[in-house]
Amino acid sequence: MPRSERSPLLLAGLLAAAGVTHFTAPRQYDAVVPSALPGTPRTWTYASGVAELALAAGVALPRTRKAAALATAAFFVGVFPANVKMAVDWRHRPAPQKAAAVGRLPLQIPLVLWARGVARNAEGRS
Repeated sequence: MPRSERSPLLLAGLLAAAGVTHFTAPRQYDAVVPSALPGTPRTWTYASGVAELALAAGVALPRTRKAAALATAAFFVGVFPANVKMAVDWRHRPAPQKAAAVGRLPLQIPLVLWARGVARNAEGRS
């Protein structure tokens, strides 16, 4: 299977795995929900888990891949404030945890670019 065909499936797998963890280990996500959002952190944790599972399904299916990949790119941008909150909250933790939290920030860029690339490659196959 060529890399261009594997890429959407790998992205879908990443989204699905992350979505599942929102339900299996929700406390870690609750902690990074910005307090400015209305409602409870658990509601946002579950909602983002559902969103990731839906995006995974959309990216996995060729018929919905382009739209789902573009929505995935927007989702990665949308969750960036949670990553910033985590980096701020973890600034006094031991160095490995602090490094992991800060390291997540620039990781969003390749994730957004990956999702956009999947969308771009899906255009010619629609």
